[in-house]
Amino acid sequence: MIHTLRALGGMAVAPHHLAAQAARDVLRDGGNAVEAMVAAASTIAVVYPHMNAIGGDGFWLIHEPGQTPVAIEACGPAAALATREFYSGFEAIPSRGPLAAVTVAGTVGGWQRALEVSARWGGRLDLSRLLGDAIRHARDGVAVTASQAALTRSKLRDGLGDAPGFAGTYLVDGEPPAVGHLLRQPALADTLQHLATRGLDDFYRGELGARIGSALLRAGSPVGPDDLAAYQARFVDALAVRLHDSTVYNLPPPTQGLSTLMILDLFDRLGVSEGEGFAHLHGLVEATKRAFRVRERVVTDPAHLPEDPRRYLQPSVLADLADNIDPKRALPWPEPTAPGDTIWMGVIDREGRAVSFIQSVYWEFGSGLVLDGTGICWQNRGTSFSLHPRALNTLEPGRKPFHTLNPSLALFDDGRVMPFGTMGGEGQPQTQAAIFTRYARFGQTLQQAVSAPRWLLGRTWGATSTTLKLESRFDPHVVSQLADAGHAVEMLPEAFSDTMGHAGALVRHANGVIEGAADPRSDGAVASL
Repeated sequence: MIHTLRALGGMAVAPHHLAAQAARDVLRDGGNAVEAMVAAASTIAVVYPHMNAIGGDGFWLIHEPGQTPVAIEACGPAAALATREFYSGFEAIPSRGPLAAVTVAGTVGGWQRALEVSARWGGRLDLSRLLGDAIRHARDGVAVTASQAALTRSKLRDGLGDAPGFAGTYLVDGEPPAVGHLLRQPALADTLQHLATRGLDDFYRGELGARIGSALLRAGSPVGPDDLAAYQARFVDALAVRLHDSTVYNLPPPTQGLSTLMILDLFDRLGVSEGEGFAHLHGLVEATKRAFRVRERVVTDPAHLPEDPRRYLQPSVLADLADNIDPKRALPWPEPTAPGDTIWMGVIDREGRAVSFIQSVYWEFGSGLVLDGTGICWQNRGTSFSLHPRALNTLEPGRKPFHTLNPSLALFDDGRVMPFGTMGGEGQPQTQAAIFTRYARFGQTLQQAVSAPRWLLGRTWGATSTTLKLESRFDPHVVSQLADAGHAVEMLPEAFSDTMGHAGALVRHANGVIEGAADPRSDGAVASL
């Protein structure tokens, strides 16, 4: 995609074209932005299974014109049996298999909470319509994408192949599927049909919830039926930062939304006047370092916060942090970082209501555990817990894990509404900052801002280095300047690298025109009325 697409009647963007089309078709049938997003969320869980599943978590930002955005935290806690004693003999929680399935999956509960907002708007489409595309794709099959084929092959030997149910669901005669292979998921189709008939609450407190919990326990996970029955997604107060021309919203802990907001504010304070040069990249990278240092001290389960994260969004605190950024030299960066695999999607409907949504199983395919008889692949988000009792994110029953997930939404003073986001673990705040500054500060079109070469400080997608990784399209002079300033530059061979995540953005203007941009690094699309 080269040009930014525009429409009036509604628009959706997703990293897989079938999910964007599912959302668009719901809008066409008279559905609102939330209903369209539920359709997209269920569809993407079927057609992009290496990135997300209904066995994962999700987070929502929902905008209604004239109202403060509504935030939904659909993050499941650690199971009652998930104690440090349960993992006695382990130095860390295993990353794959049943023991990696530590937490309740919250995303379906998030769909349920979001539909409560939809009902207040007069939403009228039933679940059979909203889940219909996902059910059809699961039953009839979907063509395996290049990213699914490549990631299955590259990650198969790290424990995925040994996870119960994985081979029978995602492999072909024990081997990774080829691009274009028709992947059918009949058990998942039956599960989604059950939810369409019985309601989303059945995932936790009905017949399906009992079967899911029992299957988890049989496999060796600490999660059981009682953990599911106790879970509720919840509405939370969004974090916000005021920039000179807009207010940007994101999710509070346990997400790293604080990081995204801090980066945007810190960069604005640097007074950079031109995009794509050394000052732009260096400024954002250095702002990222300051934000990540705060994140590592502060972000954890909201019931265990060492201090109020909103303190770090106060102008005086941000000004002090910005003053410590050297415009010419890089701060040494040895800190470890976190991987993650996720999808971000956005929808804006005809009335200007907007959704910024993210859904994840943490690593690619999560734990790899596919529950017998349900087709549900369970997340491994709980591996972000530490088994050290004094760690900020120590494992305890009922505790929520640290989340890289964070969807953003900006409200501009001129009336523009901009949901934007990306997958990519540690890269999420960095890519969001790149897209926002390119579009809102340096005049790039929305599609240019998403397509332009990107960078990543740290690691993601299983990489172990903490270098500053750059796509190959960057100006060599800028690369040299970054290296001379002390950045540990690592050039990636690809012009459009999956390492940078799959981003997207929408903007609705005051006159009703909606713009959309999908990431050429993904299998995604913009779909509109």
